[in-house]
Amino acid sequence: MKSHLLLTLFVIGLTSCTACLAEETNFCQLSSQKELTSCRTGTQSTLQLALAQCDNVPDPPGRVACKQQAFASKKDVLSLCDGQFSQRQRICQKLGPAPYGPVIDPANFVTVIDNLYFPLTPGTTLIYETHTPDGFEHHEFTVTRNTATILGVTCVEIHNPVTLNGQLTGDTLDYFAQDKAGNVWFFKDDSDDVSGGRVVKVDGWTAGVNGASPGIQAEAHPAIGDFYRQDFLLGTAEEVAQVLNLDTTVTVPAGTFQHCVKIEERTGLEPDALEHKFYCPGVGLALRVDLVTGNRLPLVEIKTE
Repeated sequence: MKSHLLLTLFVIGLTSCTACLAEETNFCQLSSQKELTSCRTGTQSTLQLALAQCDNVPDPPGRVACKQQAFASKKDVLSLCDGQFSQRQRICQKLGPAPYGPVIDPANFVTVIDNLYFPLTPGTTLIYETHTPDGFEHHEFTVTRNTATILGVTCVEIHNPVTLNGQLTGDTLDYFAQDKAGNVWFFKDDSDDVSGGRVVKVDGWTAGVNGASPGIQAEAHPAIGDFYRQDFLLGTAEEVAQVLNLDTTVTVPAGTFQHCVKIEERTGLEPDALEHKFYCPGVGLALRVDLVTGNRLPLVEIKTE
């Protein structure tokens, strides 16, 4: 009888302790810590491979220089690992401890995207242009008539090619859908980096694949201070946004727009990156400002079929 009582008390205590730990676990910071460990481990592995390659350099001075460069590269990457971790921790402080995994119910989505600040009407093209230290940059944001079904939700396809001095440097397909409340969700990013007419790098993610989750691209009713994920796949897509202002006037070559929402965007992948974006009623993105470089990417023209 006594042993049965002790076993019962142990089970009750264990259950209580497990529940307590679940309540106290900060899953956001826990994943950030494990990503830091992964980053540091990968850096060490990359260093060993680089040193092995250096051992095959016939010229002794060249071999020494090769190893010095390998250690310098390791230092830079470790610094990036630490910077990413610090950025993720700051993001976690705003988002809270819960794991990120929005529940997507296809029945909660509509087929038309008419969000006031991010309307996506098929046949519409927004054109952005800017001068950079590397030359003249041209962006096109075209709402195609193509769709894709992701997690059971019908998403609208956006084609976004980028050219530099007339040469294609990037080609992206993005997919969005709007829920019944009017929020626009980002479901997929398929990006190609292009150089010399050839694809040199392929990036992207798809909600529901390899742990990727969709995020909010545009709220139906933004409020100052709102902070949310725009996408999420640890190590690949970690953009977050915060609403700074609801009544900004923006003047760009395409016109003057009032009552625009000012959004601050950052990412856990690039600790120093910081942008302000201005979304205007009935238009969408009117201006993007890189706060690090000072570069501005304004809307210059709106085309409709």
